[in-house]
Amino acid sequence: MKVLMTGSSGLVGTALTEALAREGHTVVRLVRTGSGTKESGKGANKETQIQVKPAQAREHTENTMDVAWNPNTCDLEGEPFGSQQEKVEGADAVVNLAGASIAGESWSEERKALLRSSRVQFTRELLCALEKLSARPKILVSASAIGYYGNRGDEVLTEESKQGEDFLARLAQEWEAEAVKAEALGMRVVRTRFGIILAKQGGALPQMMRPFQFFAGGKIGSGQQWMSWITLADTVGILRLALANRALSGAVNVVAPSPVRNAEFVRELGRAMHRPAIVPAPAFALKFALGEMAEALLLASQRVMPSRLQQLGHKFQHPALPSALAAVLSQTP
Repeated sequence: MKVLMTGSSGLVGTALTEALAREGHTVVRLVRTGSGTKESGKGANKETQIQVKPAQAREHTENTMDVAWNPNTCDLEGEPFGSQQEKVEGADAVVNLAGASIAGESWSEERKALLRSSRVQFTRELLCALEKLSARPKILVSASAIGYYGNRGDEVLTEESKQGEDFLARLAQEWEAEAVKAEALGMRVVRTRFGIILAKQGGALPQMMRPFQFFAGGKIGSGQQWMSWITLADTVGILRLALANRALSGAVNVVAPSPVRNAEFVRELGRAMHRPAIVPAPAFALKFALGEMAEALLLASQRVMPSRLQQLGHKFQHPALPSALAAVLSQTP
């Protein structure tokens, strides 16, 4: 299988690229050229710079290659790489993982605009490029997030649950709406709604671990908010399933089948790190420091279940939090 990929240098993209290459698949990493790599001024997009670093600096293997494209023109023949249309033609699938970090900076209006453009506009530009191909891929697996559901308290959420109304929910809705347009190009579209991805080498977990390293870890706010999590290994496994299973389309919750309350999560994390979980982070302090971002990322409650995956009989490598944390923390980053 030949797979085109955006966001390939991120946490999930790196792991998925390695897994596919090991299995003998070809991964074509789409690397933006032109103004897409030249962010400047206040609020520069550090995350996007990381995701679109020049092809010459990237590690190549026998089964991976880079193709430059200019999202401003939907052009797959950007300099200095010359014509590379033949590398893209005949691809079987596209995995779209690009997007600036939600937690990278506080949410000014400028930052919100960047979060939106790096997802919604980027996906629109990607489909524009794919539309130009004479032999288009048959599959699009496009990232989204459980932020789609908003803050829902104790409600059990499945792929059939209604969308939320806050900023992250609206962002996810718009992101998915752009991805769905690929169906008009004859592509099977899978919208993967990621939960909190647990990995030692990146993502949210290292930030969660830091207070515990100084014996200052504890619950966030009331600790009653639900956290829907998944290991990086299981995330990669689900993406591979989405590529392979022709019966799978639409929204898929990429979460483990055992969400936990924040108080339980930090207790298990402290136990895995051999640290106490006794120093709470008050909600008012988080709101004062982070504003709207604290409400959406730290204090919101999302009790999400992987119903579509369960219906397919999918087997998780790490379905329970204690064993998942033990496995993740035992790995070399």
